Amino acid sequence: MKFSLNNAALALALTTILLSGCSSTDEQDTGFTDDNAAGSGVSTSGTGDGSLSGSELNGGSGGANGFGGEDGMNGGGQGGGPNGTKVIYFMYDSSQVMEEFVPVVAAHARSLKSNSGQHVIVGGHTDERGSREYNIALGEQRAKSVARMMTMQGASESQIEVVSYGEEKPASSGHDESAWQLNRRAELDYQGR
Repeated sequence: MKFSLNNAALALALTTILLSGCSSTDEQDTGFTDDNAAGSGVSTSGTGDGSLSGSELNGGSGGANGFGGEDGMNGGGQGGGPNGTKVIYFMYDSSQVMEEFVPVVAAHARSLKSNSGQHVIVGGHTDERGSREYNIALGEQRAKSVARMMTMQGASESQIEVVSYGEEKPASSGHDESAWQLNRRAELDYQGR
């Protein structure tokens, strides 16, 4: 088999194109995202589809991220733990905590760290799309993502319980994107000990 100069140049050009397409980019790792969920069988792609921002999910009041007060906390909460937001929302088909909710999770972690008697149940929820089994797994991954962030910030694992409800306890009973956005969540339920 005999290569001509044109074939060699073509092979070199194709190799260069293929290799340049395989280069990796460094992503900023804040230590608060769910980088390990890929091996869990649950997709964490987080495909954006114009979902609500934190301010829209919280009624439009509050600071820059939609939540009033320091670290995304506002008044009016219930039970133990920090007052304010006890719901963390997620993108479609994702268990990665959105950047705007990182301060909310951090505030809950600080509260648990400073109050060793507190105990929180992190309930993972999904919208109605997907099989029951898939939604249970995705809800669990969402709850685990929040719990993992809190333990990374100093909360004790013994203070946090993870539960998945899948699609079984919707926040909104609608069957459209606005309802689904409210159902893709993890809820923090403080328990007395």
